Amino acid sequence: MFVLLAAFSTAATAVLTYRQARGSILERSQSALASDFRNQVATLAPTLSWPANEADLARFMDQLVPRTRHAGVRVVQSTTHTAGDVRASGVQVPDELRGLVRDQNVYAYQRVIDGGVPWLVLGAPLTVKQPVGAAASAPVEVYLTASLRTEQEDTTAVLDAARNGALPVALAAILLALLSARQVLRPVRDLGRAARELAEGRLDTRVIVKGRDELADLAGTFNRSAQELESTVEELRGMEAKARRFAADVSHELRTPLSVMTAVTDVLEEEAPSMRGDAATAAGLVGSETRRLVRLVADLMEISRFDAGVAELRRKELDVAWQVMVTVQSRGWQEQVRVCFPEEVRAWLDPRRLDVIVANLVGNALRHGAEPVVVTLRVEAEDVVIEVADSGPGIPEDALPHLFDRFYKADTARSRSEGSGLGLAIAWENVLLHGGELTVANRLAGGGAVFTVRLPSRSSEQHDAGGGP
Repeated sequence: MFVLLAAFSTAATAVLTYRQARGSILERSQSALASDFRNQVATLAPTLSWPANEADLARFMDQLVPRTRHAGVRVVQSTTHTAGDVRASGVQVPDELRGLVRDQNVYAYQRVIDGGVPWLVLGAPLTVKQPVGAAASAPVEVYLTASLRTEQEDTTAVLDAARNGALPVALAAILLALLSARQVLRPVRDLGRAARELAEGRLDTRVIVKGRDELADLAGTFNRSAQELESTVEELRGMEAKARRFAADVSHELRTPLSVMTAVTDVLEEEAPSMRGDAATAAGLVGSETRRLVRLVADLMEISRFDAGVAELRRKELDVAWQVMVTVQSRGWQEQVRVCFPEEVRAWLDPRRLDVIVANLVGNALRHGAEPVVVTLRVEAEDVVIEVADSGPGIPEDALPHLFDRFYKADTARSRSEGSGLGLAIAWENVLLHGGELTVANRLAGGGAVFTVRLPSRSSEQHDAGGGP
């Protein structure tokens, strides 16, 4: 806008200057020529008698021609209102001008272009001295044609001067606009870049504060906000790290007493049949709760490994169908689970983590769904897809987005359960560690929930190298 305004102002000034100078030059020249022509005609006309001979007319015309410019004079006498082809200095006298001079008996002038050169044609009625008693003579007109080449050259020089003066002004305006825009936009660009870096997680991003204007205040506010955000995030990260370390330390410290407790509960469970009354009930309760606590500690330790980033993925080529069947049989779920497998599906996966994924999903379906639970295995493109579907009532829609959160329970009335509340979260972490995807949805027909695991059949390194099973 600054450049456009400067260019418009410069162009308007140049155009107005040219038009004013051109008008002034032409008006001054035309006025001088018309005044001089009228005065000469008024002075010389009384000295010319009529009818005049050629010598008198030649002398009269020589006296009318200005000596300082290229011009010509023609004296016309006609008995009709049409004079035919009347020329003076090779320039055609316009019919409109002749009509004014002849019919209205007035002085008049008109600009014409001949051969690309402007000319001024002036006309005046000529009052001729008549002898006493002579008959009235025909109307007489005299025309002067004067070249305006000099004025044209002057106006051209004015135009060149206006253009030559406008160009530096326009260039200076453009340069000033660019410098001004750079001074204004560079801090804005810096702020935009810093905001993007801050959004990407680089909390140590800062901008350089220059000057004391509004942009400098904005930059200072951004730096203070970024510093506060960095401090808050660092504090939260420290608290989270402490919480993770505390959970890991507690889980580790509980392993030894839990081992002793497990041994004791095993003895109690062996002796439970010989016990009676409350003692037998207490022995069974201690055993089940001890196993639940052991499972919870093991799950907490597994989660802490993911949080600490030390979980390792040990891939090897395996038969996925056989591995899933081993998981089902080792837990005694053959009667409760139906499988639908192709003959052979081979992939590069971590067998221990695949066992954890399938066991947690199938166990969750058996505990919170309804039998039969169907496990389906198929291959899609370069992915291995495992589906675990139950025949229960399904999962509430508001619980689906939170189902893989730690310790989340879809049924808030169920304060205690056999599981630790971490099984689905651990399955989720193991799937992500493989570079896969775990989703859950309700079946439209027949009811029940469907967990879908999508795992790449080979690692990214094998995919880049073109290798694989």
